[in-house]
This record gives sequence, structure tokens and C-alpha cells, in this order.
Amino acid sequence: MNFHTRKWVKPEDLNANETLFGGRVLAWIDEEAALYSIIQLENKKVVTKYMSEINFMSTATKGDIIEIGIGVINFGKSSLNLNCEVRNKMTRETIVTVDNIIMVNLGEDGKPKPHGKTKIEYVKDRLGDKED
Repeated sequence: MNFHTRKWVKPEDLNANETLFGGRVLAWIDEEAALYSIIQLENKKVVTKYMSEINFMSTATKGDIIEIGIGVINFGKSSLNLNCEVRNKMTRETIVTVDNIIMVNLGEDGKPKPHGKTKIEYVKDRLGDKED
């Protein structure tokens, strides 16, 4: 699993218990899954179809730094199945896990469209970087 994004927990991210609000974490997960899918599928038109059970395991407080990790489970015909882990960089504890997130690739008409991808691609592979 690759951890690409870090978030700083600010006062506006807290719930009444002064801990990280679950809804805020879910919004961050959804955004991270969308960004990851857009980059992998090379298409800005990607939507969240499904999120499996969400397991809250610990929390974060004001000032903590969390990081969001996304992994690929598999590539479907027009979808990308991901999993996610959010962890507290300060305490090293897992905050949330999501076992399955299904993102769907859309065409210009807004309907599912095959993406033709079968494996994870990295930007360096797409650009054909050559060593000097």
C-alpha cells in the first residue's frame, strides 16, 4: 500500500469529543480514492460506486498528522477496486481501514466505460523516462 497524502488535523476537523470527526476522514478517503483512480485510469470522469464496511480502530487529535494509503485489489472492465488504510503518523496507530472501494470509469455520456487497464502504472512508466 502506498501512502501519498498527509493531512494535518485542525480544529475544524474535530467532533464534540475533540477527536477527528469520522465524516471528515471518510471525505478524505473518498477524495484520495478518486485522485488515485483518475491518475491510474487517466480519466477525470471517475466516480465512487461502493465502499465496504468501514472499520474505525483509533483516532487522532488536534495537531496530529495522518496519512492515507491506497492499494489496488484488482482492475475490472470499467472499474478499479481499491483498499485503504488511514494511520496516525504521530502514534503509528491505524485509524480506519476500508477493505473495498469500487471506483467506476465513465465516458463522456456519464455511463461506465471500459478503461483498458490491467495493472498499476506509474507516471515514470507512462512518460518513457530514459536514464542519461
